[in-house]
Amino acid sequence: MIKAIFFDIDGTLLSHTTGRVSAEAAEALALLRRKGILLLAATGRHILEFSDLPVNHLEFDGYVTLNGQLCLDRNRKLFYGNPIAPEDAKRLLLVFERREMPVMIVEKDRMYLNFVNDAVRRAQADISTPVPETGVYTGEEIYQFILYDRGWEADELVRTLNQSRMIRWHERAVDVIPEKGGKVAGIRRFLEDCSISQEEIMAFGDGENDMDMLKFAGTGIAMGNADTQVKAIADEVTESVDENGVVRALYRHGLL
Repeated sequence: MIKAIFFDIDGTLLSHTTGRVSAEAAEALALLRRKGILLLAATGRHILEFSDLPVNHLEFDGYVTLNGQLCLDRNRKLFYGNPIAPEDAKRLLLVFERREMPVMIVEKDRMYLNFVNDAVRRAQADISTPVPETGVYTGEEIYQFILYDRGWEADELVRTLNQSRMIRWHERAVDVIPEKGGKVAGIRRFLEDCSISQEEIMAFGDGENDMDMLKFAGTGIAMGNADTQVKAIADEVTESVDENGVVRALYRHGLL
């Protein structure tokens, strides 16, 4: 019996072709909540970005944000955080301060860049999100870095880190998170708090950062628009986001 469902946002619920969540998907989520199934967002996004996206009308019972590095309850209050290791943060801060490449620092309550170039503008446009402000690091704990490159510089840089790994979400951009981080790390916290087993959860996703989640969930479903490697590890593949793949899978599993 499915007791909780974890949803990626970009390319899963939110289409960047139409720039919205379909009415059918929004209605399906509302129906699931009325049936008592917990609905949780599991995204690489920061909660601050939700206000820039057409998703604030969706009600979630919790949020696994920043690929599991910051988890929030239904009231968007923090209950779990997993920051970047100090040594790795120090190395990336040097890159940030020397402006060797565009770097975004992601803190609990703030996201900001050292500078903006075409790689930043292109990557942000492709996820329907404004370019964040530029700023100066003031000593706050860092939960994620975002590096914007030409497709290879970030790989070389991250190989110099000891306790972090990267997840590429765009040909020009990658997230840097703790080595033992990821969406599953955050999901486990929710399951412990709610006394739910992994066999009792379903997850939907389309990107590289969804792979651990789809493998972990009792039922992991890849979108039709997912990357090839994501489809390969999923339990099943549904239609694309623009074909209401989430809704169709929910019907096939008898949840609607």
